Amino acid sequence: MIKIYNTISGQKESLPEQKKFRLFVCGPTVYDYLHIGNARTYLFFDFFAKYLRDQGFDVFYLQNITDIDDKIIRRAAEHGIPPARLAEEFTQIYFEDMKALGVTAVTKYAPATSFISQIAAQVERLIERGYAYKIDDGWYFDVSKFPDYGKLSHRTTAQAEDGVSRIDDAIAKRNKGDFCLWKFSKVGEPSWDSQVGSGRPGWHIEDTAISEYYFGPQYDIHGAGIDLKFPHHEAEIAQQESASGKKPFVRLWMHTGHVLVESKKMSKSLGNFVTIRDFLAEYDPQILRWISLTHHYRSPIDFSRTLADQSKTTLNTLGSFLAKLGRADGTMAQKDSLKETIKTFSLKFDEALADDLNTPLAIASLFELTARFQPIVWQIKKSDAKLLAKYLTECLELLGVTLREPEIPAAVMKMAKEREAFRSSKQFVQSDAMRDKISSVGYEIEDTPQGPFLWPKA
Repeated sequence: MIKIYNTISGQKESLPEQKKFRLFVCGPTVYDYLHIGNARTYLFFDFFAKYLRDQGFDVFYLQNITDIDDKIIRRAAEHGIPPARLAEEFTQIYFEDMKALGVTAVTKYAPATSFISQIAAQVERLIERGYAYKIDDGWYFDVSKFPDYGKLSHRTTAQAEDGVSRIDDAIAKRNKGDFCLWKFSKVGEPSWDSQVGSGRPGWHIEDTAISEYYFGPQYDIHGAGIDLKFPHHEAEIAQQESASGKKPFVRLWMHTGHVLVESKKMSKSLGNFVTIRDFLAEYDPQILRWISLTHHYRSPIDFSRTLADQSKTTLNTLGSFLAKLGRADGTMAQKDSLKETIKTFSLKFDEALADDLNTPLAIASLFELTARFQPIVWQIKKSDAKLLAKYLTECLELLGVTLREPEIPAAVMKMAKEREAFRSSKQFVQSDAMRDKISSVGYEIEDTPQGPFLWPKA
C-alpha cells in the first residue's frame, strides 16, 4: 500500500485502489533559463511517475507550459523581440535541459497558447456563475465569493492581502487577493479575440482550463514546488470548483521543498543563482538527480559545491563497486543465502518508497547492503556477485540513476601494464612511481586477485 502526504489534509493517505492515475504538474514560465530549484521538482515527479508505472499503474502525466505571461512580455521587450519568439526559444531550452537530466516521464506537454478557447470558456462560466467581475484592465476572480479560499495553504481570505507572489496589483480590485482571469489587450502586447473580450489569459486560469480539457473538472494528483502553494494553487482550486460546482478539484496535492544555496534563497543579486545550464557545465546530470533523491522530496535542499562534490564521490564509489562485482570471481560462499539477504533488503527498499516516497531511506538500505560486501568484494563467488549487481542496478534504475562503467583511455591502460610489469619483477620504486603517474592523470589503481583495477577519481 503506497502512502502519500497530502498537503491539503496534512496527513499521509493511501493511494486509492485504482489502476489509472491522472497527474498534473505545473510547468515552467518560459522567459529565462530554469534553475536547479525548478529541476528538483521536475526530477522528483519524473521519478514519481516512473515509480507508479513500475508498480503497475497507468499514469497520464500532464504538464503545462506558460508561454504567455507578464514576465515573458517584459523580457521580450528588453530583448527587442516578439514575446512568442522568446517563449519558443526558452521552451526549446527547457526541453533540452529536461532531456539532459533524463526527465522522460511526461505524457503530454500543453502550452497555454494552444488552449485559448478553453481558457476563455472557463472565464465565461465564472462570469455566468457570479464569481468574476470586470474592471478596466480585465476580468477578476472575487475571492470573497469563494468561502473555501485558503483551504490548501491554510491561509484565510484576509491573509491574501499580504500575498506578494505574482498577485495582480490593479487598484480597482475589490479585494487585494483577487486575481486576474483575463487581461484585456494593450497596444504592443499579444492578444486573442474571445467571447470575454480581446486579450490574453491570466496566469492561474491556464492550468485549470488545460487540466479540465484532458482530465475533466476533477482528477487525482496535482504536484509542484512549495512556492506555488499560495496563491497559485489556491487560485486553481477556487477557479475550478467555482466553474464546475464539483469538489474536490484534486484528490491529492504534492509539493516539493525549496532549494537554497548555502542556506540562502537563490537570487541573482546575491550571485548564488544556479541555473540548470550552470550546473550541467560542471557536473554530470546524474549528480543533480542524486542530490534530489538523497533528500526527502518535501524537505528543503541546501545546495553547495561541497554537496555536489560529495554526491559525485558517492556515485563514483557506487559505480566502482558495481564494476568490481562484474569482475569478482572468488570462492567465498555466503553464510546465509544471498537471495534471502537481498529479499530482506528489497523489503526495506520497497517499504521506504511506499511510505511517502522516502528515497533517502531507500538509498540508505542500498548502502547498508553494499557495506556488507565492499570489504570482501573480490572473494565473492561470480554467481553471487552477478545476483547482487543485478539487484543494486535495478534499484538504482528505478530511482532514475544509471551508472555506466567509464572507458579507460589507452594511455592509462598502457601505464597500468607497465606498472604491473615493474611490480611483477619486484621493481617497487618504479612501480610506485608509475602509480603516482596514473594518479596524476586522474585514475586510481588497485591490485586485486583478478589483476589491476583502474577507476577514475571522483
